[in-house]
Formats: sequence, C-alpha cells, structure tokens
Amino acid sequence: MKEVYIAVDYGGGSGRVIAGSFRQGQLELETISRFGNRQVRMGGHTYWDFLSLFQDMKEGLRMAVRKGYRIKSIGIDTWGVDFGLIDKQGNLLGNPICYRDQFTVGLPEELHGDNVAAHYAVAGIQVMPINTIYQLYGLKKEGDVRLDVADKLLFTPDLFSFFLTGVANNEYSIASTSELLDARSRDWNRELIARLGLPQHLFGEIVMPGTRRGTLRPEVAAEIGVDYPVEVIAVGSHDTASAIRALPPVERAGTRRAFLSSGTWSLLGIELDEPVLTEEARLAGFTNEGGVGGKICFMQNITGLWILQRLRAQWEEEGKEIDYGVLIADAEKASIASIIDVDAPEFQNPDGMEGTIAEHCRATGQQVPATQGEYMLCIMQSLAMRYKRGIDELNRLTGQSIEELCIIGGGNQNRLLNRLTQEALGIPVVSGPVEATAIGNILVQAEVL
Repeated sequence: MKEVYIAVDYGGGSGRVIAGSFRQGQLELETISRFGNRQVRMGGHTYWDFLSLFQDMKEGLRMAVRKGYRIKSIGIDTWGVDFGLIDKQGNLLGNPICYRDQFTVGLPEELHGDNVAAHYAVAGIQVMPINTIYQLYGLKKEGDVRLDVADKLLFTPDLFSFFLTGVANNEYSIASTSELLDARSRDWNRELIARLGLPQHLFGEIVMPGTRRGTLRPEVAAEIGVDYPVEVIAVGSHDTASAIRALPPVERAGTRRAFLSSGTWSLLGIELDEPVLTEEARLAGFTNEGGVGGKICFMQNITGLWILQRLRAQWEEEGKEIDYGVLIADAEKASIASIIDVDAPEFQNPDGMEGTIAEHCRATGQQVPATQGEYMLCIMQSLAMRYKRGIDELNRLTGQSIEELCIIGGGNQNRLLNRLTQEALGIPVVSGPVEATAIGNILVQAEVL
C-alpha cells in the first residue's frame, strides 16, 4: 500500500486535495480532487460556505483511501485573515465571514487614528480593512453575541484542523495575518486585544509549523474509511508561507536571494530572522508575515497577473484571440515603451481593462497600445519595472544587495515576463516550482514524520 502525505490547499475560488509521496528522494504529486469555493451573501454579510468546504475535504480524503493509498498525515493551508468562532462544546458559531465583506470599510482609520506608525511598529503588518482585527472590531461594534459565547477564535485552517482532530490552537503563519500579533515575540499582542475589548480567552496557544496537532477523530476516520491513526500536522497554514517553504536551495552558498510568488497577485520579498518594523518599511508597503522555521516573510503585495487575466477575459467576450501562447508570441514581436502603474486603483476592477490601460497611457503622455501584442508587452514591461522597484526597496530597507530572484507559482511559466524581469533587475532570475504551495505543505509534514 502506497503511503502518502495529503496537502489540502484552499484558495479564494477553489480547493484541492493533493497526495504527495517520495520516490528515490523525489517528491511526486497527484491531484486527488478539486472543488469550488463560493461566497454566500445572507443577512447583511458575505460568508464562506464552511460546511461544504469541510465536506469537500472529507470527500477528497475518502477518494485517496479508495485509490488504495495509506495516509500518513494531513496538512491544511488557506488564504489569510478569516476565522470562525467555536463555543465551549466545540460547536461552530456560524459560518466565517468573508474578507470581501464591506462592513470593515473605514474601521482602520476609526481604530488607529494618527497612530498607524506606532501600530505597525509592533504588528509589522500593513493596515488593511480585510484583516482580522477590523473584522473583530466590526463585530464588536455590531454587538454580535457570538463574541460573548465563543470559547475560541480559530483561523480558517485552524478551524478545519479542529473539526478533524478536536484540538483547538492557532498556527503561527496564519495568525500573523491578523494584525493581532507582536511581530517580535511571535505571540498575541494582549495589550491591543484588551484595548479592543475582546475576551482574552478567544486567543489560544500559538503553534509553529511542524507541530503535531492530533489524530483524526474516530467519526472522521470512519467516514473516510481508515482504521489506523492519521495525524494532522500544522504546516505553513497561510498558503504564502507554504509556497515560500518550497523555494529550492540556492546553487551557490551565501547567495542573497529574493522570492516572487507570481499569480493573480505577486508577493515579492525575502525571508528574515527578525521583522523590519520601521516607518520606512511601512510606507514602502512591506509586511512582516510569519513563515516556516520561525522565519519572517518580509514582502510586498503587488498587483500581479490580474491585469492580464482581466484583459484576456474582456478579449474573450469580444471574440478576440486569447490563446496564451499566441499572445506571448505577439508580445515578443511588439515594440512599445509605455509603462503603467500596476498598483493604481483604476486597475483593481474596471469595467473594461483595455480602455483603462489606454486611458492611463494617454493621461501619462505615453503611447497607447494599438494591438493585442502591444497591450501584452505593456503589461509585462510594467510588471518587470514594478518588481525592480520592489527589489531596490528591499536592498535599501535591509541593507542587503539581492543577487538572485526565484519565481514560484503559475506565473513563472511566462517566459517573456521572466526575461523582462531579469533584464530590468540585472540579476539572475530562476524558476522554482509551479505547485509551490502543495510542495511546501508536504515538505513540512515529511520533516515531522
């Protein structure tokens, strides 16, 4: 019977159950199941359908067992910031609210006023309305009774783990996205929690990636068809932490390397032993999130391939060419020097991406793209220049000189973007794994067992 590690990877739009096994020292992955992840609007809030997601995970585990695999352990990673509340009997007090809910708009300004710099100097996380702290502040303002009867706050991967094992704790990397940790101590900021008027008992033990969380409850084991103990391991439960764990070793010892997790969003940064909590780091848009091995992921969140994805969706509606290979080839033959600000607000969710790019170029006195190839080249040149600015800021803020950039995730298959990025940075750009999140998840499990 083949032994496998199971990575359960939840994204904002879908989830996957992936089996990993080692043969002659090489990790082999198999996708067991895929399923959707939907948001449900009800009663004034937007929720995640946690019950369906939990059932989808169990079905994926059941499918792995039916394939004849023996499950050694399970690790779960998800998006950040969102959470559920459980009572003293272990009951879920409602579906978790989705970070896209608008009830937190304006709450960071209300909570911090002019003290954002002082807050960042402790939390090290960029202030954003979606973060856990503002969701809790919003529920407190609404008088939500769940805060009065809840026993524990569990972030999304912690919640899945709890209903698999019955053990309630908070994994470090996912907890770090909340803005409720002290970045230096890597523990709860109890003073801030008290100022918010939240019950201290909601915030339990923080465990590091690599911690054994417990074994499957008997009823869950019976549901998926196993008659042996299956451990659940705390991995880098924030998907970013798992992805960064999958970075391959540098070829030359001592090389100072940055990472770029490239997808709809781009996460550009480096791993550090200690956080950078200066006002310069805050103003430059850097955040200090928890990583595997007690590391700090010091990084910027940059608009990534979102602009390109939305442009292709528009072209598809208009009946134009959308084949990625053809569009890349057209871009390689195009010639245009225009650069857009990929982080500008107008590119976040416009009605028409092509017209928005054209208007941006006109407003900044640049050539307006005239062909699909020129639009593609404009976007990729702009991303490459944005990555250069990020690397320059990393060098300035850390006092290091980055010598290599490793790109992980689906975006590293864009050969033109990789080449333009290398030309802009003037340093080697190397490709890491596409399935970085699942690989990092499974590597942490394998290190424990």
